[in-house]
Amino acid sequence: MFRALVLEEADGKVSSSVQELDEASLPDGDVTVAIDYSTLNYKDGMVLRGIGRLVRNYPHIGGIDFAGTVEESEHADYKAGDKVILTGWRVGEAHWGGYSQKARVKGDWLVQLPENMSTRQAMALGTAGFTAMLSVQALEDHGMGVDDGEVLVTGAAGGVGSVAVAVLANLGYSVAASTGREETHEYLGSLGASTIIARSELAEPTKRPLESERWAGCIDSVGGTTLARLLTQMKYRSSVAAVGLAGGSGLETTVIPFLLRGVNLLGIESAMCPPEPRRNAWARLAEQMPMDKLESMITEATLSDLAGLGGDILKGQVKGRVVVDVNA
Repeated sequence: MFRALVLEEADGKVSSSVQELDEASLPDGDVTVAIDYSTLNYKDGMVLRGIGRLVRNYPHIGGIDFAGTVEESEHADYKAGDKVILTGWRVGEAHWGGYSQKARVKGDWLVQLPENMSTRQAMALGTAGFTAMLSVQALEDHGMGVDDGEVLVTGAAGGVGSVAVAVLANLGYSVAASTGREETHEYLGSLGASTIIARSELAEPTKRPLESERWAGCIDSVGGTTLARLLTQMKYRSSVAAVGLAGGSGLETTVIPFLLRGVNLLGIESAMCPPEPRRNAWARLAEQMPMDKLESMITEATLSDLAGLGGDILKGQVKGRVVVDVNA
């Protein structure tokens, strides 16, 4: 038997409760994992609240991330005792996820835990940290260097933003962190941000197709008007890594930044990322994420806390990273 946060649907409404389940109820897969930790992402909040019909079949166990120890394996790459990470692959949506003490998944979806990283640290990073590193790599692959000028991170106090600020600063970049929460300014400074930009500075639509060149690169988790505005401020041949839509999914802009300044708009998708770049990103996180700063981002939670936290993250009220101890 094991404990899990089980989601159930009745009359179009989703409810959750911590329940005892039998291992025979786990879905098909070739690796069974004893989970140590999971985490909370924006998508998890949507699943917990039944928003967007991300889950079609109930009862369901959410949690798009987990880290733990292999108990049983029929997969050639994994054996009992291996420490592993899972992010994405529609786990927590179409397949039972990490808000549980056990999971059964396809071994092809797993990544070996880097040697110098704990399962707790892996979930302090989670999908958000993995996405942040994919974004940094994409910007660097398109020519961004530490001497090019300030790099902007929007939604900086959130999960992706927090990790992005810390990693970029650790790599030597000058980081401008955009946030609408004044109480997070000191927190962002402690992560390495050298400049704080008020959310309102980027929230107003521009009437000009180009503004003064300002940013050497950007990781944007807001989208909408903010993305449209900052595109007009990008430096010549710079890039924006688009990772989220907290400010809206629409994009009302012109082609001028792309044609006259050669700006690149890079879409970052982490859920179905192939195995090799996935392993590379986790290896870089193990090397380049300052673990003392990671610790300062963490809010501890249990399975019982998730119902309330799911609403909080959708309202933008969660700072940094939530680590869920599924055994507490």
